[in-house]
Amino acid sequence: MCGIAGIYAPQASDLRASIGAMTDALVHRGPDDGQVLIESSVPLGLGHRRLSILDLSPLGRQPMTSHSGRYVIVFNGEVFNFRELRKRLEGDGETFNGGSDTEVMLAAIERFGVKRAAEMFVGMFAFAVWDRANRRLHLVRDRLGIKPLYYGWNNGRFMFASELKAFRADPNFSFTVNTSAVRAFLRYGYVPSPLCIYERCFKLAPGTILTLRESELTCLPSNFSPSPDSDAATRPSRYWDASKIVSAAAADRCTLSGAKLVDELESRLNDAVALRMVADVPVGAFLSGGTDSSLVVATMQRLSTRPVKTFSIGFEDEAFDESRYAARVAKHLGTEHHELIVSMREPLEVIPKIPEMYDEPFGDSSQIPTFLVSKLASQHVKVALSGDGGDELFCGYGRYARTQQLWSAINLLPCGARQVASDLVTRCGSLWSGQVGNFISKLLPKGELTQHISDKCHSLAHYLNARSFDDLYDRAVSTWQQEDFDDWTEGTIDKRISTASRPFSSVLEQMMFTDLLTYLPDDILVKVDRASMAVGLEARVPLLDHRLVEFVWSIPIEQKRRGNVAKAILKDVLARYVPREMVDRPKMGFGIPINKWLRGPLRDWGSDLIARSHLEAFGFYDADTLKQQWMELQRNEHTAAADLWVVLMLLAWLERWG
Repeated sequence: MCGIAGIYAPQASDLRASIGAMTDALVHRGPDDGQVLIESSVPLGLGHRRLSILDLSPLGRQPMTSHSGRYVIVFNGEVFNFRELRKRLEGDGETFNGGSDTEVMLAAIERFGVKRAAEMFVGMFAFAVWDRANRRLHLVRDRLGIKPLYYGWNNGRFMFASELKAFRADPNFSFTVNTSAVRAFLRYGYVPSPLCIYERCFKLAPGTILTLRESELTCLPSNFSPSPDSDAATRPSRYWDASKIVSAAAADRCTLSGAKLVDELESRLNDAVALRMVADVPVGAFLSGGTDSSLVVATMQRLSTRPVKTFSIGFEDEAFDESRYAARVAKHLGTEHHELIVSMREPLEVIPKIPEMYDEPFGDSSQIPTFLVSKLASQHVKVALSGDGGDELFCGYGRYARTQQLWSAINLLPCGARQVASDLVTRCGSLWSGQVGNFISKLLPKGELTQHISDKCHSLAHYLNARSFDDLYDRAVSTWQQEDFDDWTEGTIDKRISTASRPFSSVLEQMMFTDLLTYLPDDILVKVDRASMAVGLEARVPLLDHRLVEFVWSIPIEQKRRGNVAKAILKDVLARYVPREMVDRPKMGFGIPINKWLRGPLRDWGSDLIARSHLEAFGFYDADTLKQQWMELQRNEHTAAADLWVVLMLLAWLERWG
């Protein structure tokens, strides 16, 4: 795992200083080594920070040039099947100097071309390849979006990097905050691809290649679009298309059932985990005690000759503490287990680091425990396997069933009646929060029930107005529900991703597909990448091996969710290693007691941010309203804090980078 950066600067006098500064800004991603290369015939600088995982010798250094001298690469990530590819290439007469996957990648690109080589790679990667012969730059990102890659044009320069802090390290970089991205962030709690928090900068879409001629590196092409689905002449092209995967899976459903299906899934899981255990440094795993992480650890332990090192985070607040479950699983499997119980002091230490870690505003509060467990793991290993991806692939989120039920109920109402019902529910909510609620609150402890009912009424009224299922699900996954957040071009789900022609067997698959292309790469994987890289730890996600993803999509939804049992087939595999009763419990997620923290140790921090707020500059948020909502949270512990956390993360980011 590493950090990469590059800059094309026609005014080349400061090129070395600029690429040096960009590379140095990524030292946390690669603390073991750092190199830069300046192309002699082109004003192009390439930089690399190395976290040495495979071939720890200097032969693994980057930027690396192909044997013929035609291609130069900077690469972040791992190609796990590089040994298999190496044997194939050696059979064709290729020779190698070292033992790195980077050298194999270059040889494959030389022999097969960039697109065909990318299709052959099994792994997580973001890389840039400069073709000296054709004077073209290729940017490539892995299929699921595990590794990040930003790019953009600024002041006559083209830049790319693993993180935006590399852009800001260039003294010539000037930026304007993208208000569309801010609106999108407030809605979803993350900046969705291909948007970037800065104008004229973008995220490369997962599973795509962006090829730019030298003439297109000097300024943003007029015919450019960051969307691979656009009609623009210059745009990323797909080498892996999730839509085609879903369509192919629907046309050729897996017909296995019972023990044979469990056997097949287990075999594919074993292969994905085994590949990700290959390293020349110590390897461990995150363990929450839930289905996904427990299965990954169980598989690792089965494949290992010694106890696997496992790591978990717990909380003093038992309502959020999963450490006891993780400890039970670890004891049963015989791992070398390490845990950290988080007090109310740790958040104060992590909070100042969040804007530095995430570059863009990021509002998923589980960023805090993810960082803490990564920090714990980094004290013992350099690689940690994670169970991320299981919910999106095996129908694990509770919101899937809830949204399905809600849509079924809404569909019973004619379109005209939905608005009437919405108005009626809104009035009921107003009664509960008005004089009637005030009267009843005097009869109940602290009046908490009336506030809770009022919130639920307003939420239900909002859902009743949904125009389609995509619209309903968009509302279900939105943090802020204000309608004026919809006026951005890459906006809501039905604008970001068309599902009209997808062959879904149910709305459950429709939601899973949406999350696979949006929430997973833009929230979950961003969270894990930045938190782990901040402490020089490589996080690997075996459940997102693209071959496994393709197979899992062919499994009928009835095998993934049986009645009220989510991830049913995955639990069948896990039951071969861990007793069902040990992990059979309601899903907790990786949440934190955010309400309690914002009313306790983080109260002064939040109050100070809000007092200094300048969100009015974006033209869609009133400071007085924000202060009122903050005071309501301080008065009522049942007031939802997730939306306020998103705003606080935006304010913290603006103070640091805005």
